[in-house]
Amino acid sequence: MDFSSVHNIHESAVFEAVALAASRYPGISGNADLLADVACVALNRVSPRYIRHDVDLAFFLTERERADNERAIADAVDYAFSFVQARHAMAARR
Repeated sequence: MDFSSVHNIHESAVFEAVALAASRYPGISGNADLLADVACVALNRVSPRYIRHDVDLAFFLTERERADNERAIADAVDYAFSFVQARHAMAARR
């Protein structure tokens, strides 16, 4: 069985949002490991939706669902940066 085409629709949107927001967080932006942590935290805060082909989104998401997803991703990424930044700061104090 080949499940390689199955993926979470939020992955690429979250990765893009993390990359765009990174410049607002200078303590994190240069650290690939911390940025990956941010992406993981953000992805865990949005409900997963799996598809096989990206074209499926055009047929199955309403405009409202698309807007709701964008808002949820933005909120999740903001939270994730704050969370990772706080954890990183706490670890640096040890």
